[in-house]
Order: sequence, then C-alpha cells, then structure tokens
Amino acid sequence: MKTNIVTRLTVVWILLAAPVIAADWPNWRGPNLDGISTETDWDPSALNKANVVWQAEIGPGYSSVSVADGKAYVMGNIHRNTDVLYCFDAVSGAPLWRFEYPEPLNPKYYEGGPSATPTVHDGKVYTLSKTGKVHCVNALTGKGIWSRNLPHKVPTWGFASSGLILDEKVIFNVGASGVALNKNDGSVVWSSDNSESGYATPVPFTHNGTLLLAIFGKDTLIAVDPNDGKQLWNYPWQTQNDVNAADPIIAGDEIFITSGYNRGATLLKIASPPTRIWENKNMRSQMSGPVLIDGYLYGIDQNQLACVDWKTGKQLWTERKIGNGSLTAAGDKLIVASENGRLMIVQAAPDGFHELSGADLLIARCWAPPVLSNGYIYFRNSHGKLVCGCQTVTES
Repeated sequence: MKTNIVTRLTVVWILLAAPVIAADWPNWRGPNLDGISTETDWDPSALNKANVVWQAEIGPGYSSVSVADGKAYVMGNIHRNTDVLYCFDAVSGAPLWRFEYPEPLNPKYYEGGPSATPTVHDGKVYTLSKTGKVHCVNALTGKGIWSRNLPHKVPTWGFASSGLILDEKVIFNVGASGVALNKNDGSVVWSSDNSESGYATPVPFTHNGTLLLAIFGKDTLIAVDPNDGKQLWNYPWQTQNDVNAADPIIAGDEIFITSGYNRGATLLKIASPPTRIWENKNMRSQMSGPVLIDGYLYGIDQNQLACVDWKTGKQLWTERKIGNGSLTAAGDKLIVASENGRLMIVQAAPDGFHELSGADLLIARCWAPPVLSNGYIYFRNSHGKLVCGCQTVTES
C-alpha cells in the first residue's frame, strides 16, 4: 500500500467561509473533551461547493485526527505489521515527518490498525497502540522521547483509549480502572490491576469541588482519584462482548453512559454510589460518543442517528441513512459522517433531522469522527484515505 502520499485536487465539497475564529483540536473529542468545536463564523451550507483540498494515504486504522500549532497528526498501519504516526502540515497537507514502530494490524472482523487518537500537548505527541505500546514523540521533529510497554491484559479488540493529560500525568484507560504515567519520562505514577479495560478515554470532572476521572471499564463505570488511582465509586454496566467504548458525558451532577450491542444508555445522579435517573435503549452508541447541545443528546443509536432528551431519555427523532457512523459538532451544528463515507452538516434541533449540506467523500467503512479545526475538516476511512477540506470559498 502506498502511504504518506499527498495530492491536491478539486472536489465537490467546500465547507467553510473566512473569516474563521480558529481553534486547535489537539486530542480525542477536542479541546473541551466533549466532541464540540469552539469554532464560529464558518459556513455550514458550503459543504457542496468546489474548493481545493488535500488527501493522503495513511494505512488502515480508526485513529481520528488531532490538530495543533498548524500540524495535523493521525495514525495508520502499513505492511500489516507497522503502526505509523503521521504529521502533516494542517493547511497544505505537506508530509512533515512520520514515526514508526512494530505493531500487528490485527484485523479482527474489521480492517484493523490503531484505534486510539494521538494526544498533542506542550510540544509532545502521545500515542497508545492496540497491544499497549505507549510512545511520546517530539511534535516538531518526530523523534521519540520515551516509550513504555504496558503489561496489562489486552482486551478483545485491543486498547483504544487516547491519552488524557492532567498536570504531569498522561492517563489511559488500561487495566481495571486506568494507568497514569509521568508525561515527561513515562514512569508509572499509579496503575490498576491487570484485568481487561474498556475502550473509552478517561474523562475528568469535578464533583463537590474535587477533581475526579470517569473511566468506562469493561463492565463498570468507575470514579477514580487522578492523584493516586483510587476507586471512589463504581456503577455496574455489563454489555455484550464487554464493549464500553463511548466516553461518558458529564453535565452538572449528572453523568451519561451508553453502549451498543442493544445495551442502551442511562443517566445517573453522581453520588457514592450513583443513582439512576433513567435507563432505556434509545441511544445505543457502540463507538462514537454522542454530543450534548442545549439539553439534547445527538448520537449514533445502533445504526442510525438519534436525538434524545437528556432529562427524560425520550427519543425525539432518528435518521437511518447514517448507519453506524460518527459525529462531532460546532456550536449548534452537527458534523456527521455516515458509515459509508457521506459527510453532512446537520442542524442540531430536537424537532427533526435537517441536513444543511453534504457530499459523498469516501468509500469503505468510516467510524473515526470527522474533525473541524482552524477552518478545515479532516475525515478518514478505515482503509486509510484521509481527506482535508479547505476553509476559503473561491467565487468564480
């Protein structure tokens, strides 16, 4: 497979009009860890207009894109035995560097490749492979700074947690309730037992003035003290195939979790232990987590896009043409990727599905969420094609 080949072309999908209030997207689920971009002044109706974009072949995988300081970072697998962390110029697509290490493709009922998204912080990039290899790489040069092989039991589908930076730690959902490494040298700060983990990324939240982590484990939602890894409370949540992959969403003193395989969702009142507000099957998100906008959840319910009322759990509408896709958001607009490669801008509204613009951009499975950053959208498929849309509409 050819990799790291960037081309410029004209396609039918421009999306954004300048000027743009720019914002980096340096990690999984964005700067606020909620899947919502802070960008404004972009044109959601312009997705179907012509403009210049770049594309690259990066190899199979499900890593989404992280963008920081004018660079775009993403992962793929080449030759079926090597993971690659790529760094591109975020605007031109020029390849800047690549960092490689041995890692099997492991296509277990799907295309395989890395599942975790790179985390960019303070001039460094942190990655986690499916078998537990952690790397810290210089964000400017691509040179390795430190690496560590985590000894914890690998879950069925391989590790998928992205790194969460808190103070001097980088924290992963590895083991029963997480592992924390010193972000500067990779030494272990704290670790949980060696049992299988969930697939979600740790989410920080504050309750009664105390900073905690919500870690969605194999069969339990766990509140963890980020200082020492101590479990403070847990809530059982068992799913078929032990797949808890969508990040928890916290609003005030309430926390929402969802899983696929027809498991459903629940809203909990945060306490020790938590108490259930509602539970049903109206949001069954297997991988891509929902977003919360103005009291409504928008997310993938099994094989359709759905809107659910946060307070009651009532499903307000569904749209089946999305399939088991993914989404992020910007303001009150959803950036939705269908499983078969159609990218759409959708109004976030509880009264129904309103597609503002859209274009068929990719083929093959598309599970990685699209990313909006600094006026560009980045979108990849499972086979390893990455496309980037430019910000400026050129009038003829």
